[in-house]
Amino acid sequence: MRVNPDNIEILVVTCLGIALRGITSLGSYSGASTRPMFGDYEAQRHWQEITLNLPAKEWYTNTSDNDLLYWGLDYPPLTAYHSLILGMVASKYLNSSYVELYKSRGYESEGHKTFMRHTVLWADIFIYIPACIILVKAMDTFFANKKQRLCLLAVLISYPGLILIDNGHFQYNNISLGLMLVAIAAVLQDAYVWAALFFSLALNYKQMELYHALPFFVMLLRVSLNGNTFAHKMVTLFKIATMTLATFAMLWLPWLKSKDLVMTVIHRLFPFNRGVFEDKVANIWCSLNVVYKFKENVTNPEMALICLTTTLLAILPLNAHVFYKGQKNTFVFSLFNTAIGFFLFSFQVHEKSILLAALPAICLLPHMPFCAVSFLKISVLSMLPLFIKDKLCVAYFAMIIGFTVGLRNLLKIDYSKNVKIQKILDVLMVVLDIFIIIISLTAIFVPSPASLPHIWPLFISVLCCGGFLLLLLVSVIYQFGYEKSLYKIFYKIIPNIS
Repeated sequence: MRVNPDNIEILVVTCLGIALRGITSLGSYSGASTRPMFGDYEAQRHWQEITLNLPAKEWYTNTSDNDLLYWGLDYPPLTAYHSLILGMVASKYLNSSYVELYKSRGYESEGHKTFMRHTVLWADIFIYIPACIILVKAMDTFFANKKQRLCLLAVLISYPGLILIDNGHFQYNNISLGLMLVAIAAVLQDAYVWAALFFSLALNYKQMELYHALPFFVMLLRVSLNGNTFAHKMVTLFKIATMTLATFAMLWLPWLKSKDLVMTVIHRLFPFNRGVFEDKVANIWCSLNVVYKFKENVTNPEMALICLTTTLLAILPLNAHVFYKGQKNTFVFSLFNTAIGFFLFSFQVHEKSILLAALPAICLLPHMPFCAVSFLKISVLSMLPLFIKDKLCVAYFAMIIGFTVGLRNLLKIDYSKNVKIQKILDVLMVVLDIFIIIISLTAIFVPSPASLPHIWPLFISVLCCGGFLLLLLVSVIYQFGYEKSLYKIFYKIIPNIS
């Protein structure tokens, strides 16, 4: 029996990805032994406790049994159902004390850590990694050669940011992002009803998938209007709309009995009272906050309006372009550009939200490999303050060094067909790598001055914000088809470099 070499490569990359996740899982996690609130690890455990022991109508409501000030559920229903399933497994097959109401608060043990870590790994194995494979196969026409296909799969599966957050810090971004990747694959394969289903599932797992919602909405609307006859257009639109509404209705069914219940869930999903950003995040508002204190001088409603206006100004032209062109590569570019636009300008941004731009950035590897790889590396650096807080520094360095070595020595990504430019970009990438290492070592080992305790997180945030803005500009130029003008500028800058 002959074995397909492509399948062997997929198997090797998959095993490597699982191994990286398993090794990272051995480290610390968010809020480990840090009373009284612990961290995201405890939040996920607590949601299992709440969904298992309380009726669905109380999951998002503040009651004597559900104190929303203690890691109240603030993700959509699909996350709640996932928590319920995990809670049932823990209670029935492992140890009921993991999810016992009240008494399990802050529960920590090696056995419980093993269970929780495995739940993330299961999601990787059964959702995220298969989604990566499905997407790469769907993007086949984007690749100039087999090497590009393997590079894309390897980067999707081994991207350090997602592994460090999910398998280190502790979250389940792999589920929503995996569903989103399948939705992209469905669009690329003209399976638009399936795209509506999988993106609706992604959005109902994490509301942050709104970062990708506008490109999907615009693209699906555009293809609905591509039919030869009015009847064909309406049928396509009806199918997509029906699938979307049916998915939402099924997932939200326990709360649809009452308008008040629906509004309670919505208020939990969009807590505007938290402010424009949390901690030090690499976006515009945190960076500008250095010179003008938004949190002190602007009210939350005013800031929300400012963020809404700037975000719409940033993303609407990009999505209007998608509607005008109706091309799949334009859609893929708009996913990245819209997501990073949301991250830079929107309200209530977390540092982990950069993952929502990172996955579409990986999809741009066939189009602008240097910028895509640069973005991925900067995105991991932008989350370093969180990794320091979680005591994941060893895992951080191991992942970024391994990722860099893998890209350079194993995958040997070509940044340009022009040999001269390739050499220059190779040098620039090495400079970026050295810069990231120096900044990382400084942030970890050089104490902050007593008068400026947050200087390193803020410094990293401002630097990364500048990098994100520059890469967004380049990607927008690519989306609108002006990359040749970019090349001309590049050639003028380096005329005499050999």
